[in-house]
Amino acid sequence: MAIEEKDHFITAYKKILVPSKTLCRKEFTYSGYTYGEIFELAAGLKKTLTRRGAEKSVCLCTENKAVVAASILASLAGACKLILPHSFSTHALMEMYDAVGFDTAIADHPEEMPGVEIITPIAGNPDDLNPESMRNPDEPFLSLFTGGSTGKPRVWSKSPRNLLAEALYIKDKFDLTPKDLFISTVPPYHIYGLLFSILTPFLAHARVMPEIYTFPQEIISTINRHKATVLVSVPIHYRSLKVENLSTPSLQIAFSSSGVLNRSDAIHFLKKTGLGITEIYGSTETGGIASRSIRENTNSWKPADVVSWRLSGKRLAVRSDFVSREMEMDADGFCVTGDEVEPDKNDRFILLGRADGIVKVAGKRVDLLDVQNKIKMLPTVRDAVVIALPVEKSRESVIAALVACELTEMQLKKMILEKLDPYAMPRRIKIVSSITQTATGKIDFRRVEQMFLSEKDKTA
Repeated sequence: MAIEEKDHFITAYKKILVPSKTLCRKEFTYSGYTYGEIFELAAGLKKTLTRRGAEKSVCLCTENKAVVAASILASLAGACKLILPHSFSTHALMEMYDAVGFDTAIADHPEEMPGVEIITPIAGNPDDLNPESMRNPDEPFLSLFTGGSTGKPRVWSKSPRNLLAEALYIKDKFDLTPKDLFISTVPPYHIYGLLFSILTPFLAHARVMPEIYTFPQEIISTINRHKATVLVSVPIHYRSLKVENLSTPSLQIAFSSSGVLNRSDAIHFLKKTGLGITEIYGSTETGGIASRSIRENTNSWKPADVVSWRLSGKRLAVRSDFVSREMEMDADGFCVTGDEVEPDKNDRFILLGRADGIVKVAGKRVDLLDVQNKIKMLPTVRDAVVIALPVEKSRESVIAALVACELTEMQLKKMILEKLDPYAMPRRIKIVSSITQTATGKIDFRRVEQMFLSEKDKTA
């Protein structure tokens, strides 16, 4: 990031806790909380947490966008560090507790968290936020999780610069203004949802629809009824919007992330709305890296202006202010991602796929080796091979498992579901008496893949 861009961030950061009277009167959530009320909630949270002495780590278990925004402000003011789980399921929360531990939470459903003190935000005096004592912009203040049922959850810390510099870049890059109204189909505890449906609109002084909308007619009617201008969604929801009555005249920009968008879905959206969906490529640990639009008629990605990239072997290596400090960096500040890429013209690149055994299913990351190891631990299972089957050149995958065991397919599926979250469940399972290995004792993964693909062709 250039010097003037860094200065732009610092200037904006210092002003974030000093809202104008005009801004305080403006709505943040549609027909709900004003910006002023969010600052009051932030002040109340800071006062409540300050009484407890040492800075706490607080689990943020809420989809209330106003409360999420207030919690972020309170944390920036030094009240606490925040922990965002990758899911609110009991299983995910237990894994997160084992990883970092916490005894305090801001939660929508406190009865699901026995033994944890639940903080209910109450209004305070915004003057107590004290901009002079704001957190160091390069110190971690928030932890995000990836993983879940597919092995130990990974913890990625984020500094104010990591998140707010990216939100500012998004705001400026896509010319988002106070006139915009955001509608989102993704929850705010996902980093994509946090950035695009909370932080970016907050910094743009825009408004957001308060709910998470997932059904196609609900999305369409909400956009049209309230004249929303920005849609924040994911490939699975754009697939559901492949309907004949898709018409959204007020919409000015549509974002997609958490997986590669199906081309036919994007073309349908373009024909019906006149908008080329803007796809965002990145990850929790790296932040946003690149973008592209169906209008460009190319498979390649354009890196963000503030992101530097190069090849490390076949893998993509990036450098930016958005990267979590847990990423291993070389002397030049570059970190190697898990994606293989191929350079394209005009400083763009083409994604070739994952190089580390991690695949995406429904926008969530699944460790194939860990799924395989969990299956091997089940009764009567002698051996197992877990692979990802390709889906229309997408980074999304269908998981398949070849298992040597004495179980029926129904028995095996039931046991696997006790070990994994549903999204990590192999969609296709084939039970065999034994799994053939090569002369060198290795599994022929290509042959296993062909077994599933040829079986699919027969049933098509």
